[in-house]
Amino acid sequence: MRERLNEDAGAAALPPAGEEWLAWLATQRRAAPLTLQAYRKDLAALQRLADGRDVAVLTAHDIRRFIGRLHAGGLSGRSIARCLSAWRGLYRWLIRHRGLRANPVDGLRAPKSPARLPRVLSPDQAQALLDPAPDSVLEVRDLAMFELFYSSGLRLAELAALDVGKGLDAAEGMVTVTGKRGRSRSVPVGEKAWAALRAWSAARAQLPCAAEPALFVTRSGRRMSASAIRSRLALRASSLGLGVHVHPHMLRHSFASHLLQSSGDLRAVQELLGHASIRSTQVYTHLDFQHLAKVYDAAHPRAKKSGPAS
Repeated sequence: MRERLNEDAGAAALPPAGEEWLAWLATQRRAAPLTLQAYRKDLAALQRLADGRDVAVLTAHDIRRFIGRLHAGGLSGRSIARCLSAWRGLYRWLIRHRGLRANPVDGLRAPKSPARLPRVLSPDQAQALLDPAPDSVLEVRDLAMFELFYSSGLRLAELAALDVGKGLDAAEGMVTVTGKRGRSRSVPVGEKAWAALRAWSAARAQLPCAAEPALFVTRSGRRMSASAIRSRLALRASSLGLGVHVHPHMLRHSFASHLLQSSGDLRAVQELLGHASIRSTQVYTHLDFQHLAKVYDAAHPRAKKSGPAS
């Protein structure tokens, strides 16, 4: 049977002290809910692979064998690397708080996977997604969400957490959000996004949401969930015939790529995205190079290879 991570992370058994470590991450490290959810799945995989053995007695040889099983089961190097990060973190916590002597994950690496560049919309595709005028209250809301995604490069969790009267500063033209590890950042908001937000502010009053602080709400007046936002974006892209599956992070990628193409300022893009390391932002330089290469191939008179001389 192919090895894979446990899909039912909420019900899966965790290693001893796993719940305590996750609680410590949530309170002491202020880990994001999505990070905790991913780590829970990774810990459940470790417990399953241990096959009843206490994880405190596992050795580096055992962990290498687990890596091999996950890789043979089709798990990507990136996913295995995330597993190792979670396992390593648990063992470090056990060493610090439970007196464990050694970390069997230290020094181990995941198999390398081919580098995958993030998919982005072209400027024309972004325009095709955002230009059509809304014709219902829910479409007014959707346009405001998607304009803000693309205008400011927000993460899905950051947008979903926005409340009325908090974060958005029309006078300064900025939105302030709390990102990973509780870090706050302020990002400019474009005029088209402001126009869409003003229209949504007026339309929102038509919904039964007087007691709901969330900026973006459902038809019934409750905060939009991350999955609902994803679904609405995919539906809009499909209904407009874009021909690609569009998800919120694609709009964030598109924001970064288009900004870098125009400005060439990698540090500024890093700050706007809220990346702690410039290495996370450097992927967009590869996208930018691909864009420039396509422009060169299409426009330079010497770019196209000629046939053999007769």
